[in-house]
Amino acid sequence: MQFGRIYEEFTVGDTYKHWPGRTITECDDRLYCLLTMNHHPMHMDAHYAAQNSDFEKGVVVGNYVYSLLLGMSVPDVSGKAIANLEVESLKHVAPTFHGDTVYGETTVLDKILSRSKPDRGIVHVETRGYKQDGTLVCVFRRKMMVPAAGHSGAREGSRPGATPRVKG
Repeated sequence: MQFGRIYEEFTVGDTYKHWPGRTITECDDRLYCLLTMNHHPMHMDAHYAAQNSDFEKGVVVGNYVYSLLLGMSVPDVSGKAIANLEVESLKHVAPTFHGDTVYGETTVLDKILSRSKPDRGIVHVETRGYKQDGTLVCVFRRKMMVPAAGHSGAREGSRPGATPRVKG
């Protein structure tokens, strides 16, 4: 089972569809709000949200949707990353509600081998999240440093922490 990619395994223009999706529960949303101390009533108070939201109900906190999509992308994109370098942009395009299922996909925008350390490279990607009906809800671009084939720490084709199979 592959977990992440090394530099040579990224091709500009390739899109990785992340699976499985995740149905967002009220519990997920509330827990994330509590963990991050985001106590805005649009996320925590159903009565308030029903009276004050354009949607007449609460919305899932956007940073949870972003974090969920980022996590979904790790096995396909950054599982071998040396470092996450930058989140270039983040757009919340449409609201997400309790009970919505979010799916993600990531497209490789660019890649460049490091000039100072040729055993690694920088990969630039865009991740998009969609609800079950195809509505785009979140888009972000980021850059990460990944090992190249000659990197001594590259774990080609293995999951971190995986026990190697022994033939016999």
